Amino acid sequence: MLIKGYDDGPLVPGESLLLHPGFWSNCLLAMCGDGGWAERPVPEWFGEDGADVDALSEVLFDPERWPVFRLPSEGGPGAVVVYRNLDGDYGTDYCLTRPGGNHVERIAGRDGDFSGAGLTWAELIRIAERPSPAVEGVQDSATRLLLLLPLLTEPDVPEAPSRLVAALTAVGAPQDTASVAAEHLLARIRRRSRHDPMWASPLSGS
Repeated sequence: MLIKGYDDGPLVPGESLLLHPGFWSNCLLAMCGDGGWAERPVPEWFGEDGADVDALSEVLFDPERWPVFRLPSEGGPGAVVVYRNLDGDYGTDYCLTRPGGNHVERIAGRDGDFSGAGLTWAELIRIAERPSPAVEGVQDSATRLLLLLPLLTEPDVPEAPSRLVAALTAVGAPQDTASVAAEHLLARIRRRSRHDPMWASPLSGS
């Protein structure tokens, strides 16, 4: 797999990993734990267990294979999520793709802390709900929403909690813990978005 700007990275399609137990804990659990809550987040919130999380982390963070999750979008910008597994310097990159070309623009990254630009709720939903079936990548809207969630800058949208709970249950989270996970995720985003004056949408005005 080739993506401009990642010429030296051993990129591999990552979409098949979405179906493996432990994926969502690896993807989102760390976000749940930094929202000012006393309650400790656990993989069971996502319907997973610690053994599955540990096993899949060996695959997700393999320096010799960097999983890439492609989110092509119909009639507008799409996105690409890259697990940038540099040995000793792991991180996740979030990139936008423009329609009609192969240009990829890195807009944000997560290297312990999150930095870079974000998306408004409307922008995130637009990408999540407009997959492009003609292009390889993630087509399920719930999965797309969750993969893009770290980019969200507007956690106080009234519909966000219910939409997030629906997405979590759609990928396997138990109904009784999906609301807890959603609350923690949005609380973390709320704290981050209010304290990062550099956050601005790369799609604003486009």
